[in-house]
Amino acid sequence: MSYAIIETGGKQIRVEPGRYYDIELLPVDEQSTHTIDKVLLIHDEDDISIGQPFIEGATVEGTVIQHRRGKKVIVYKMRPKKKTRKKRGHRQEITRFMIDSINYNGKTLVATAATSGAEVVEDSSDEEE
Repeated sequence: MSYAIIETGGKQIRVEPGRYYDIELLPVDEQSTHTIDKVLLIHDEDDISIGQPFIEGATVEGTVIQHRRGKKVIVYKMRPKKKTRKKRGHRQEITRFMIDSINYNGKTLVATAATSGAEVVEDSSDEEE
C-alpha cells in the first residue's frame, strides 16, 4: 500500500491514490485537475522518502470533485445575570478532492482496481446468442 503525507490548508493529510478527501477550499473550478507540490513523506511498498521539509520534485495530482460546506459549528456566548446572549453559526468551505496519482523520482503511483473499488467490465457486444 502506497501513500503520501501532504500539506494543504495548514494541515497535514495522509493520502492514497484512488481515494477522496475533504480539504480546505481550493481556488479552482470543479472537475478540474490540481497539483499539490508540498509533499512531506512518500511510502511506496518498501521505500520511504522523507522531505526536509518537502520532497524535491514530488507531486500529488488530483481532481476537484466538488466544493462543499462543512458541518455547522455553533458558537454561543452568554454573560450570566446580564441578559446578554450571542448565538452564531459557522460553516467552513471545503473541497472534495480525489487523488489520482503520486509522482516522485520519475515514478507514478496510481490506484489499482482493488484499491478504488472500480470494477473491470468486459465488452460483450461481439457475443450474440
